[in-house]
Amino acid sequence: MRDGMTIDDIQRLIAGNESRTLELKKTTGELKDGMHSACAFLNTEGGWLVFGIAPTTLKILGQQVTDNTQREISQALSLLEPQIDVRVEYVDVPERPDQKVIAIYFDGWVLGKEPYTFHGRPYYKVESTTKEMPRLMFEERLRAAKPQYFAWERQKAERIGLSDLNEDRIRGSVRLGVENGRMPASAMTETTENLLAKLQLLKDGMPNNAAAMLFGTNIYEYPQFRIRMARFRGTTKNSFIDNQRAEGNFFDLLDAGMAFFFKWLPLSGEIKGLMRDERLEIPAVALREALVNALCHRQLEKHNLTIGIAIYDDRIEIENPGVLPPQLTPETIKNPHISIPYNPIIADVLYKTTFLENWGSGVNRIVEACRERGVPEPTWKSMQGFVIVTFKRPNIPEDVPQDVPEDVLQGGLQGGLQGGLQGGLQGGLQGGLQDVHEDVPQYIPQGGLQDGLQDVHENVPQYVPQGGLQDAPHGDELYRMIEDAINDNPKITLKKMSKLLKRNIKTIKRHIAKMPHIYYVGSGYSGHWVVDKEKLS
Repeated sequence: MRDGMTIDDIQRLIAGNESRTLELKKTTGELKDGMHSACAFLNTEGGWLVFGIAPTTLKILGQQVTDNTQREISQALSLLEPQIDVRVEYVDVPERPDQKVIAIYFDGWVLGKEPYTFHGRPYYKVESTTKEMPRLMFEERLRAAKPQYFAWERQKAERIGLSDLNEDRIRGSVRLGVENGRMPASAMTETTENLLAKLQLLKDGMPNNAAAMLFGTNIYEYPQFRIRMARFRGTTKNSFIDNQRAEGNFFDLLDAGMAFFFKWLPLSGEIKGLMRDERLEIPAVALREALVNALCHRQLEKHNLTIGIAIYDDRIEIENPGVLPPQLTPETIKNPHISIPYNPIIADVLYKTTFLENWGSGVNRIVEACRERGVPEPTWKSMQGFVIVTFKRPNIPEDVPQDVPEDVLQGGLQGGLQGGLQGGLQGGLQGGLQDVHEDVPQYIPQGGLQDGLQDVHENVPQYVPQGGLQDAPHGDELYRMIEDAINDNPKITLKKMSKLLKRNIKTIKRHIAKMPHIYYVGSGYSGHWVVDKEKLS
């Protein structure tokens, strides 16, 4: 803050009207409300609280300042917790003798500082509005400021002892750390209890939550130690091909997630010397790094939320219950940045055992792996309490119809329709069943042509309701020709019948509708015509 503010300084300060960093009050009669704004400045980006200004007209009025006024301001400031040291500026108003403008500047909040309260309540700024801080935001800031007291990972694990930790996982991880120079060789001969203590995985001699998350075998007290995995059909969550759940510690979930990627993503390979180099369509190293980040940095205290892996026709999404660090946004996350782990104990163990890199380089390695393979870089977004990283799948034809109903894919059209999805039906579904390739027989429900199906392509055989028109004429030569054609080939289509009999399709359909003993049964290519002479009796 600068010394000796003048009225010109005040005029420049208020020129932009009230904002996220400026609050104007007419007099200290609004001191309590002003302290709410002061608390909000301390919890947001900082700002000026100014008394003696008409907020609507921005007219400089000033007010009388007495010893009692100064005492009231001092008492109000003392109700801000933690305590702060600020300087209060009293600026003379030339046009109004004995009147002063009171201006106070408050520094903004930075990561690691405790959240501020006034009268025991925290406030923050949303644009130019002062609001009471949500409980979750307050707890996250308190946790970041005093992790030794409030961090979930540091709390003693519920109903878990040393025997509930996977000894093989612990020893295997330590061996990797030693082999890669991140842990001393002496760690190989340490007792398990000493290792856990040095890795900050014990509290009062018992495993903490971080130890349970990393190496626990008894996870029944931890519903958040799960991962959702699904392969969806199309580009939405309307229908899925595979839907799985996995539970366990960090390593169990990492193994399950990577196995799911290898199950559903195309694998290509080439021979290099005597070895075969196999590659997923999205680099496995990028997917693994993204999954490790999700498992490491998620908000594990949210016991009702789990990590999700969703594979669509056009993309892959990894959903992580958590938030980005305050200084990062989805737009800036690819820029160089320092590492600010949400769970520093878990992150430190994973770093020492080589499962995680330090210094915030994970995002860069994901991006570089995609660039080297020539696939699109992933994107990040934060929404509804989740951080989501999205990988666009390469080489997905834009004209492939998506979200085809399961009963269509597996039902009447059988292989014909599935071939259409790959180009064989020349345009795909294009508006439902109305434009299906003309050679594919369709099923029309009993009861005649429904309103929605009356416009099915004219060369598609239709089902004629049993009973038909009893007075249909049978002397016409075309009736006999139709019957003979069907007897010769029960699977004949209307298009082929039209060419064979040299009649247009509408004429043939009109005649078939008057032949109650001829009807189509089944569906798709597996269906066929039936000539039932008994219906003529």
